[in-house]
Amino acid sequence: MGKLHRIMKFMTCFALITALMGCAATQKHESTGQYVDDSVITTKVKAAIFEEATLKTMQINVKTYQGVVQLSGFVNSSQSVSKAGEVARRIENVKSVENDLLVK
Repeated sequence: MGKLHRIMKFMTCFALITALMGCAATQKHESTGQYVDDSVITTKVKAAIFEEATLKTMQINVKTYQGVVQLSGFVNSSQSVSKAGEVARRIENVKSVENDLLVK
């Protein structure tokens, strides 16, 4: 009976540790809080780009991972590429911007 009790304790501890480690962020995965923060940044960047008169385009894609914003897609001029980068950098909590926009 004592051996079975120890095995059950071990299995319970193992299950709890495994469950808690699943919630932690790693280099390749975000925690839930980071995911929500990045979603907020992405929404703010998209809104700012849409509100900018010279950038009203649905061809700019925005993705955020751990505060780094990636812009991709197509724009009409090199000035639009620069402007989109500037607009994204102005958003609060943006650490950096990877501007991969292409001119059509």
